[in-house]
Amino acid sequence: MSLDKHLETLENESIYIIREVVSQFNKPVLLFSGGKDSITLVRLAQKAFYPAKIPFPLLHIDTGHNFPETIEFRDWLAKKLGVELIVRYVQDSIDQKKVKEETGKYASRNSLQTVTLLDAIEEFGFDVCMGGARRDEEKSRAKERIFSVRNDFGQWDAKKQRPELFTILNGKIHFGENVRAFPISNWTEEDVWNYIKQEGIKLPSIYFAHSRKLVERDGSYIAFSDYLNLVDSDKVLEGIVRFRTVGDMTCTAALLSNATTIEEVMKENKSSKTSERGARMDDKRSEAALEERKKIGYF
Repeated sequence: MSLDKHLETLENESIYIIREVVSQFNKPVLLFSGGKDSITLVRLAQKAFYPAKIPFPLLHIDTGHNFPETIEFRDWLAKKLGVELIVRYVQDSIDQKKVKEETGKYASRNSLQTVTLLDAIEEFGFDVCMGGARRDEEKSRAKERIFSVRNDFGQWDAKKQRPELFTILNGKIHFGENVRAFPISNWTEEDVWNYIKQEGIKLPSIYFAHSRKLVERDGSYIAFSDYLNLVDSDKVLEGIVRFRTVGDMTCTAALLSNATTIEEVMKENKSSKTSERGARMDDKRSEAALEERKKIGYF
């Protein structure tokens, strides 16, 4: 089935960006989480270089608190495509005393990923990291350019973004600087789901309704796991849920849902009164939580 005109335009733009990344930088890498956006990005990279293999590795910063379904899918996809998969672990950063494990009810390793990522960039000498972030996800991501320059400390400054006129992408950087590139920056959540549907892309099972053990906390449902710091007010129960976005098990809330197909998921998303990242509890720590993490080197 051929793509409709809108998706074809988005696909062509993304493939152009990916090819520009490879042509302008010495050592690119694709940040892979096992979520739908990074999976879409992998499919676009396949198309950009077909019939050759993807000419750069995938990098996953593993917090140790991931959903088992996404880890299983990550390993399966890398093996299926014959692409190099690099995994670096937040636990190693904790053991090396570079970061400190959070404590308390809302403890999460999400922000700790930054140090592990920056160490991996330095270890392998990556000068550009491609990610699946989209401008429609969150207001701080709407400030990003497609080529987002980070300084030699991995930090992002929204006031020092380069203009990108007439699809001209400037990848020139000074020694020590790094770039984050976002090939699907102009896509929406609906675009991603439509593309997944038309391309027949496989996803981890957690994106569709399934039964699992949950913790009801502050009006939200979190996947039960050994990583949660349970408190007396938490209520453990079973439920039929799916996940609209995928982060750590400790900070990603589930949606009560019976949607088992892409069509049903899209219908629910369209009628929802909350945003895609509304289920990311780590974004609710402050009004500018994601932007603050980005300033110190987050994805």
